[in-house]
Amino acid sequence: MSPTHFTFSTAFLLGLAGLTFHRTHLLSTLICLEAMMLTLFIALSLWTLELNSTNFSASPMFLLAFSACEASSGLALLVATTRTHGTDHLQNLNLLQC
Repeated sequence: MSPTHFTFSTAFLLGLAGLTFHRTHLLSTLICLEAMMLTLFIALSLWTLELNSTNFSASPMFLLAFSACEASSGLALLVATTRTHGTDHLQNLNLLQC
């Protein structure tokens, strides 16, 4: 495994570990998801550069567009949750309440 692949794999796994172990606030969960998406974007961009092919050149841009949509919907959920519940703690969110 090359050092570049090891770096991106480690960064992705650190984002996944942060998502798994630090689930107290919704904002920290969103930041871990964004770190994972950024790692995937950079890895996919480097992969298309290594292949020297134009067939996969649009893939990183699609991933970046979906990442931006995910970030905007996550922030909208964060604002709505903070307005209704007063906090962004994930422990206070109960899906059974109306």
